[in-house]
Amino acid sequence: MKAVAVFPGKPNSIHLAELPMPSVNDVPDGRGVLVKVLRVGVDGTDKEINAAEYGAAPDGYDFLVTGHESFGQVVEVGPSVRGIAPGDYVVATVRRPGSSLYDRIGMNDMTTDRTYFERGINLRHGYLTEYYVDDAEFIVKVPAGLKNVGVLLEPMSVAEKGIEQAYEIQRRLKVWRPERAAVLGSGPLGLLAALALRLRGLEVTVISRAEPPTLNSELAEAIGARYVSTLQTSVTQAAEQFGPLDLIFEATGVSSVAFEAMGALGRNGVLVLTGISGGGKRIEIPGDDIMLDFVLGNKVVVGSVNANRTYFERGVYDMALAAQQYPGWLERFLTHPVKGLENYAEMIRLLTEAKNAIKVFVEVNHDGLLG
Repeated sequence: MKAVAVFPGKPNSIHLAELPMPSVNDVPDGRGVLVKVLRVGVDGTDKEINAAEYGAAPDGYDFLVTGHESFGQVVEVGPSVRGIAPGDYVVATVRRPGSSLYDRIGMNDMTTDRTYFERGINLRHGYLTEYYVDDAEFIVKVPAGLKNVGVLLEPMSVAEKGIEQAYEIQRRLKVWRPERAAVLGSGPLGLLAALALRLRGLEVTVISRAEPPTLNSELAEAIGARYVSTLQTSVTQAAEQFGPLDLIFEATGVSSVAFEAMGALGRNGVLVLTGISGGGKRIEIPGDDIMLDFVLGNKVVVGSVNANRTYFERGVYDMALAAQQYPGWLERFLTHPVKGLENYAEMIRLLTEAKNAIKVFVEVNHDGLLG
């Protein structure tokens, strides 16, 4: 069967590869779930892997199948699988267990192992293929009513985890009732984080570079969030004007923005970092001022990567709630479809060149979305 792959370490090596057809018997103890891939979302991670910035092939292969944002339909299940049946719509999680304590209790996303396993990213094949098989433990059901937007669940899970981590940390305060939040960045992750925060009742300011009106700014405002362009108002100025900010969710990957956010955070606030900066940029910061404010203001900064099934399930809940509260909002994310695996070059072009893209995704098989 066809798959989109790269040769890790070789820039611009994306190509169409061949994989054997998987079987439920590939998973031990009768726990296999065979899934027909319908859609796969792609993002900067896929572009960076193709640029050979990171990524490694699984043992026995010289290529890595890319794509970590899956959505598909179950074809067959093993005899030990319960609660999942042929015809169900599903998404698979990304991180797979290593050997640390956290891996052994299902928190693969919190591993302390230096070597990690992520489907479509590192040492495990991804989902840009026609079928995949996985253990039922890593398969999350998606209601049929969300089938048109189910491909957004993986980035939604990342937003859910970051926000939930902030609430978990603030249990130290006994009572934490955040009122105001800022989201830095208005890409898919930033907008989904804004959605999750709005569904929790917070006043949300989305701070991004582009000047409105854009589709991104319209989507932010459609859920009752405020949109601010950094070309007119800095993060610091926005915090002074619309703060104090109890929670800041960073989704830019720009280190200068992250450090400015440290200074903009309110007392007893939490800054959640989710962006990744791949460069070696050095910046000058007011280190003493930031340190003083963090100590005297009991502030917290936390990094958050990937998500386990708990956050995927919370994402299903919030996406279903959003479908009721903001009908059609999630569908507007799906701006740039790519028809078929064979059009991988167009996929990379859109990731690189499309200026107004929110979510680029590959229509691997459209038939399962027609029923």
